[in-house]
Amino acid sequence: MSGPDYGESFAAWRAAAGETWQAYSRHAFVEGLRSGTLPEAAFLNYLQQDYVFLIHFSRAWSLAVVKAGSLEEMKAASATVHALLHFEMDLHIRSCEAAGISREILEATREAPENLAYTRYVLETGYSGDFLDLLAALAPCVLGYGEIGARLLRESGETRYRDWIETYGSAEYQQLCRDTGALIDQAVCSRLGGEAQNLPRWKDLERHFITATELEAGFWGLGRA
Repeated sequence: MSGPDYGESFAAWRAAAGETWQAYSRHAFVEGLRSGTLPEAAFLNYLQQDYVFLIHFSRAWSLAVVKAGSLEEMKAASATVHALLHFEMDLHIRSCEAAGISREILEATREAPENLAYTRYVLETGYSGDFLDLLAALAPCVLGYGEIGARLLRESGETRYRDWIETYGSAEYQQLCRDTGALIDQAVCSRLGGEAQNLPRWKDLERHFITATELEAGFWGLGRA
């Protein structure tokens, strides 16, 4: 099944992930968002955990600024940090407040083990690896949500989760995904050359992408009512 045009590297990693990618992008939680049948309590549990996740994910993208090899890469990574802190997190605060969950309660959310495992894997990949390792581990979240948001925007009607769907299906978020995909492709080309996919190094990047995708699929399970 073909995916969105977020660059050559993403397309190759997505294909390599195979059924793992489908388990993530078409998880029962995602389909519940599409149909509107997901219990509200499950959605709010997910939002609270995802709020904590985004704090650590912002740190990981900030680490990408440190790991970057050029000013342009630093600018691209910092733009994603800004989008996470000022775009995605606002959605979580707004949605939770509408349901009676204050910002104080949201910020006091206890981090679930699945959340901790995923975020620390990404951070550790960045600490111990280079810019490419980190990007491969970061990609499933940013680009996966873009793919999911775009599909649900096409397929869903006026469900209770339309705000979430419109956030990730929006033109602004889709542009962020295309920019991220271009950043990854340029970083791969500048470091590994035009035949990157034939190099042993590519398998390491593939492995990071697939592991992060597995952890993403497990993260949806936090949306239990």
